[in-house]
Amino acid sequence: MDDAAPVETQAQKASETPLSQGELDALTDKLIEQLKTVYDPEIPVDIYELGLIYKVDVSDEKDVVIDMTLTAPGCPVAGEMPGWVEDAIRVIPEVKSCKVELVFDPPWDPSRMSDEAKLQLNMF
Repeated sequence: MDDAAPVETQAQKASETPLSQGELDALTDKLIEQLKTVYDPEIPVDIYELGLIYKVDVSDEKDVVIDMTLTAPGCPVAGEMPGWVEDAIRVIPEVKSCKVELVFDPPWDPSRMSDEAKLQLNMF
């Protein structure tokens, strides 16, 4: 009988344990906090408040996948901003990995901005 098999099975079970709602809520708060540290260099508002983050998926293994967009497809930092987001998320110790995908459907428009962003940009 192979002694390693039960240990692997226990490790697999441990890695497959779903995140509790409390763990997910705490991690979500940290993710948002970090997303708010990334700014569009042309607009003095963070990407979260601008509504550039479309989706954040967190697996039970704490792998994070983010769908985000840009204010315009021809944005001069299009090639750099996903890396900025990944770097910001990877500082969270609990996060195992982070992948950021740029999407342009639906296209971004100012209605996606938070009230806080609209206030900062005097858009009310």
